[in-house]
Amino acid sequence: MSGHVEPFTVHFDDLDPMGIVHNARYAVFLERALSRWWAERGVSFAGGRPSTPDAVHAVAEYSIAYRAPVRGTGEIGVHFWLESLGESSAVYRFRILSADGATVHAEGRRVNVKLDPGTLRPAPWTEAARTAARPLLAVVPQAVVPQAIVPQAMVTEELAQQR
Repeated sequence: MSGHVEPFTVHFDDLDPMGIVHNARYAVFLERALSRWWAERGVSFAGGRPSTPDAVHAVAEYSIAYRAPVRGTGEIGVHFWLESLGESSAVYRFRILSADGATVHAEGRRVNVKLDPGTLRPAPWTEAARTAARPLLAVVPQAVVPQAIVPQAMVTEELAQQR
């Protein structure tokens, strides 16, 4: 399957009083998975400063649909890909998966806008960012896909390879 699946650990402090992952934590899971992926490619805030101009961006839109609760602590997968990469925007799609890839816990969309570090106005992505992002740009299902037809074996295989 296209994009990247980042293995992720759910901790006790991610849970609500019912023992399931609190709804606000799903956005944090995606943020941490994206941050790790981009940091491995030299785009980060290491040392408290942006490593490249591409690290400066803002979230313009965020939507999430909850499909099945994540119960308790343990391993999950954060699957993300780029639906599109515009002049100054990046449209991510994502799914929060069970560790074996059999369950889609949540799925959604996030739009980032790259900003000029000095003016905080929209600015174009650098060629370096476009090159780094290329593996995330792919054709994947655009609509909500029923779990029964999601090729889970592919997701499971990618999760296993990353452990």
